[in-house]
Amino acid sequence: GRTFEDYAKFLKRYSDMPLVEMDSVEGVKGGKVLLTINFDTCAMMLAFIRNANTSQSVIDVFNMLEDTLTLPVFKRLFPVILTDNGSEFSNPDALEASHATGERRTRIFYCKPYSSWQKPNVENNHLNLRKIFPKGKSMDMVTQEKAALAMSHLNSMCRASLNDIPAIRLFEEIYGKGILEKLGIRLIPAKDVKLMPELICQ
Repeated sequence: GRTFEDYAKFLKRYSDMPLVEMDSVEGVKGGKVLLTINFDTCAMMLAFIRNANTSQSVIDVFNMLEDTLTLPVFKRLFPVILTDNGSEFSNPDALEASHATGERRTRIFYCKPYSSWQKPNVENNHLNLRKIFPKGKSMDMVTQEKAALAMSHLNSMCRASLNDIPAIRLFEEIYGKGILEKLGIRLIPAKDVKLMPELICQ
């Protein structure tokens, strides 16, 4: 019940459901890796550094988000998540269930194999992310604080597709203020936005 076809049927039934896409971004094989979560409604992206690209590391991020934001906020932010068939996403039961209460906190669906185009929004945002985290460059020195700084800059960028409104502001209009602050993400003045590797090397 978690295939892309099931996802399409789900969207027909719940057409007003806010959608979220999820993926992983590697530096070098075997090193630290980012979990990326993209909100389709406002192009806002979150990123969380993990020591290894394992299923448990993704579960740990979900549990951290539930604890940090509270379960009701988690359920509001992530009602349905589309991702790929990577091994790090291979335990949907643990991702979907609250580790505190056992109740459903989200629904996980999967793209077809080798069909990254089925989650285009997170993939497109990776083009900006890669300006800060180039392919083939180790992320082993990246902390969560640096990942949050990178997201602060990426999501403060003015984009023509968003009528030159930063994704952070759109996110706050939909979900309210305070959530991003808990995750260490803040609005950067447009003139100070930097999308380059040096941003996280300071």
